[in-house]
Amino acid sequence: MSKLSQITKGIDCQIVGSDLKVAGLKYDSRQVEAGDLFFAIPGFKVDGHHFINDAISKGAVAIVVEELQPIKENITQVIVKDSREAMGLIAANFYGNPANKLKMIGITGTNGKTTTTYLIKGILEEAGYRVGLIGTNQNVIGDRVIPSQRTTPESLDLQSLLAEMVIAEVDYVVMEVSSHALQLKRTAGVEYDLAVFTNLSQDHLDFHHDLSQYFNAKSLLFKDLNYRNKKKKVAIINFDDPYGTAMAAKSSAPVYSYGIEQPSQIHAQDLEIGSQGLSYRLVTPIGEVQLKLNLTGKFNVYNSLAACACALAEGVSLTQIKAGLQKIPGVAGRFELINQGQDFTVIVDYAHTPDGMENVLNTARALAKNRVICVFGAGGDRDRQKRPLMGEVAAKFSDYIILTADNPRSEDPLAIAKEIETGILKAAPDLDYRINVDRGQAIKQAIALGQPGDVIIICGKGHETYQEFHDKIIEFDDRQVAIQALKELM
Repeated sequence: MSKLSQITKGIDCQIVGSDLKVAGLKYDSRQVEAGDLFFAIPGFKVDGHHFINDAISKGAVAIVVEELQPIKENITQVIVKDSREAMGLIAANFYGNPANKLKMIGITGTNGKTTTTYLIKGILEEAGYRVGLIGTNQNVIGDRVIPSQRTTPESLDLQSLLAEMVIAEVDYVVMEVSSHALQLKRTAGVEYDLAVFTNLSQDHLDFHHDLSQYFNAKSLLFKDLNYRNKKKKVAIINFDDPYGTAMAAKSSAPVYSYGIEQPSQIHAQDLEIGSQGLSYRLVTPIGEVQLKLNLTGKFNVYNSLAACACALAEGVSLTQIKAGLQKIPGVAGRFELINQGQDFTVIVDYAHTPDGMENVLNTARALAKNRVICVFGAGGDRDRQKRPLMGEVAAKFSDYIILTADNPRSEDPLAIAKEIETGILKAAPDLDYRINVDRGQAIKQAIALGQPGDVIIICGKGHETYQEFHDKIIEFDDRQVAIQALKELM
């Protein structure tokens, strides 16, 4: 139980009513219990202010609102300018400001966030630290795995998760920080020690409207690296990315640069990229070391450089960096090889943006001794502008394409495929392709076409174990479908 005056300390608000104690915090009226404080959050489809009476009927003793509510019940109201931001700040106070007791590493960028978090985690654990992870694939506290609902949790859920990590005596938290989370202030109440920028390309323009707004949302992570409760801050920036130097200029903390092509403090030389892994010479201000990773693709060179830069900023030795990276077998759904003894290569990857697809298809092309066959779609109710661009990229690097459904959500999967098709026809009007919106059948068709030396790459869903339609969510895993198709083929 905490008094309102305690958990609103330092927050610009007006308390109308009693300074009472609250038992818990909720932003979903359906989950409210007796003694809770309810946050009325304006949403994109519904406004939490419309559910205040529901929350009160379930036992809420106080509400956080953006303007005084004309309600009959004698209930305390906490009036704030922005209830989203207030929720993060109040939750941080309620849970004892857990981020201040942890070393926080935030990774943002269009692609590479998930892989980079796992690489950083592996290095830090090799150095003897206990590491928590928050991201797209899953949340991890020690040996405990918690399913992930979104890339970056809602602020209240995030603060609760961080509090659990403090109890579990975690040293570092490595987390993906999405542009949505930054713009919607889900990270309010979290002070980061290190912030990483991987890259920026077109995605989420249904939400951010243009690349400038998308960049500005990402940059909030670096603008906020000022000194409050923590004294050492570092920004880790990919200087090979066209937005790298602009992002570095936004940082309120010292910058560690990394890259391959452009001059940078941490860089890779003598790259060798093969089907089963990659190697390069890591060059840093404190020395050099030869690395050999169980990951492939140039994009994973960048991911590993970001992880190395984080580790170096935290004083981890080159020996520990090398040992930590080389132990990592791979990351689920990220250029994941599906091998059942077939004489062609099958890869599942989460790539769902034009740039992400170009990265993985370019790598697939380099590995292929014969054809590249690509199976992909695009998510419904998301950035429509990228669909034809994805089609263009696929046509550029593939010999054969099967367009299918991704997570169509409320949209018609065939209509989505037709939008992608315009890009294919623009880039390569003579390219052989087909449309099959049944994703399971599409994957089986691709594998049935496999010949020696082919690379079949299944893009878009990666680690996901479900598929979203307008009226249902079904169990679906690209990897399991591919494995079953290969077994039937053998």
